[in-house]
Amino acid sequence: MEVRKVVIPVAGWGTRSLPATKNIPKEMLPIFKKPVVQYVVEEAQSAGIDTVVLVTSQNKTIIEDHFDHNLTLENLLERKGKSQLLQEVRDVSEMVNIIAVRQKVQLGLGHAVLCAKEVCKDEAFAVMVGDDLMFGKEPGIQQLLDVARTENMAVVGVIEVPENKVDRYGIIQGEEFRPGVFRVRNLVEKPAIGTAPSRLAIVGRYVLVPEIFKYLEKLEPGVGGELQLTDALQGLANENRLLAVKLRGQRFDAGDWVEYLTANIYFALHDEDLHDDLVKRIQELVPCKGR
Repeated sequence: MEVRKVVIPVAGWGTRSLPATKNIPKEMLPIFKKPVVQYVVEEAQSAGIDTVVLVTSQNKTIIEDHFDHNLTLENLLERKGKSQLLQEVRDVSEMVNIIAVRQKVQLGLGHAVLCAKEVCKDEAFAVMVGDDLMFGKEPGIQQLLDVARTENMAVVGVIEVPENKVDRYGIIQGEEFRPGVFRVRNLVEKPAIGTAPSRLAIVGRYVLVPEIFKYLEKLEPGVGGELQLTDALQGLANENRLLAVKLRGQRFDAGDWVEYLTANIYFALHDEDLHDDLVKRIQELVPCKGR
């Protein structure tokens, strides 16, 4: 199974991040020195994916522009002799091929993926949610691709979540047939606490096969009145054609303020020039108990 395209839905309103996202897409909010979506694209690129399909909406062209050349800025940096910054800016522009398709009405993740049908056609493809970040020794999407290629079927990424948070996710039920890999039997979108079949929650990483489109086209509105990708994945599970991989590494939901701020601290702590001063300031802001 060869996967060269990734679909990244970025059409949503970003209401969880208001008022910061009133005029700026949530995917363009900065985490340390880069916008959120750049980390997602870099993860895809590191796994050998060279074409990004952005599912966009009105007022989201700034995301496409970020991965294009800004000749005015590049000329300015060149004149000022800022060669390192110039190279960093050019590297972003040349990172991947960008294809944009419009989701004219935001009807859910399932509908967003369906909007990319004509671009993906008969190819297997990845889906990476534009505000879901994964970091570790091995890229999150690479972990799924390895299993998809070996087993030749669709794969979703899952993490184990606390019992009191299962109602925020799609939850799988299945059997572990090798360490960290599950054969999915059922999926439940945002189950009520106490009713979930497991604590294995689907996060924003998928490797899908073209057959998913026949299920997406038949979808009826599900939880929240939206066309849920989880409901379409159930069709593949019914055919014994869906696996789940328990992802290894750090994961940050950039649409959650605590997770977003934690991600900024995570990256800043890994910067040698900032580490010591940042730790000092955090200790000043959060003094030890008993002081």
